[in-house]
Amino acid sequence: MTLSEAVDIRQVAARVALAVPGVAGLQPTLGHRLASVAVRVSQTVATAFRPPEAGIQAERRPRSSGWHVEVRCVLNGERRALDTARDVRRQVRSALTAHLAQHGTPEPITVLVTITRIMSQTS
Repeated sequence: MTLSEAVDIRQVAARVALAVPGVAGLQPTLGHRLASVAVRVSQTVATAFRPPEAGIQAERRPRSSGWHVEVRCVLNGERRALDTARDVRRQVRSALTAHLAQHGTPEPITVLVTITRIMSQTS
């Protein structure tokens, strides 16, 4: 796996996941959060400049088992979490399958959706 392949996969997954109704944002992984702290970036600046793909982990598994992609979502609470997670999984998997086929590297894709937070609805 090249770095550019993983970046492309993460960008496609982030764009598609953010377009699913009910998704408010993507939660960065601990590594991205620690990197922000290490350079002493304020919370406001870190939030403003954090790339959406920070909430996506993508790795190619050895021995032809394909790609494993984790999407970490923050939901807005407008839809049931289960319905939103299913839609994210289906749409991300479909988009990545098409992306890999377009680039001549069709491989199996496993998509795991983790709901990290559901924002409360205020009246």
